[in-house]
Amino acid sequence: MSRTRPLVNISLDAWALALVAVFVSSVAVTWYGMTHRNPVQSDKEYDYFRDRYGPDNFTEREEEWIIRDFFQDRRDGVFVDVGANHYQATSKTYYLETRLGWSGIAIEPQTEFQADFARFRPRTKFFPFFVSDVSNDTARLYVIKSSSTVASSDQEFVKQFGRPDEVRNVPTITLNDLLEAEGIRAIDFLSIDIELHEPQALKGFDIRRFKPSLVAIEGLLPVRQPILDYFARNGYVLLGKYIWVDRENMYFAPLPDAPAP
Repeated sequence: MSRTRPLVNISLDAWALALVAVFVSSVAVTWYGMTHRNPVQSDKEYDYFRDRYGPDNFTEREEEWIIRDFFQDRRDGVFVDVGANHYQATSKTYYLETRLGWSGIAIEPQTEFQADFARFRPRTKFFPFFVSDVSNDTARLYVIKSSSTVASSDQEFVKQFGRPDEVRNVPTITLNDLLEAEGIRAIDFLSIDIELHEPQALKGFDIRRFKPSLVAIEGLLPVRQPILDYFARNGYVLLGKYIWVDRENMYFAPLPDAPAP
């Protein structure tokens, strides 16, 4: 009885060599992809701002470059800094005041920052309030003393960065009330960074009355949609030029001839 001969007769050594070849080829392709890949579009856009306005900045990320780009380094504007924190470190308004002659107000419930504003930021008026949707109330502020930049009224948010050392009862105020009391009628630049309390602050702010030319606002996921809705209702558009450069803040400007609500 004859035996059927196999169509392919490959030894075990040949199989081993084939597997090694496939592995080496895979590693080579992966290495080439890692070392020769084209930069993603956001990296290219980031380079534009860094090359034009960098490499250094006082802000936490690229905010300073974006603000300078929008205003084209215009001098003598007016800013409102909500959640101002430290007078210099990660400040969105330090460059505007010290290099471009701007002036304005800083609102920050952590009173330990007030003395340095008085000393180093003479063109800025400091207010120790927590900006919200009502005035003359109190809010609970959760603070990590070793990381004061993440102080928030949202305890769970703060816990992401560590255990809060202190809970403070801080006075609240609306932007409308404070701006009216200070006689401010128009704003060039408004910054809001108050760790998930942004929608409440916007409820106490008549943006059509004060008409900021540019708003930079932190837009973390839990509060992003209410923020977008607020600006859409009020005739402001998200500036596409900066979307891929700063992934945490959103930048809004008014549409020309925005319709009445």
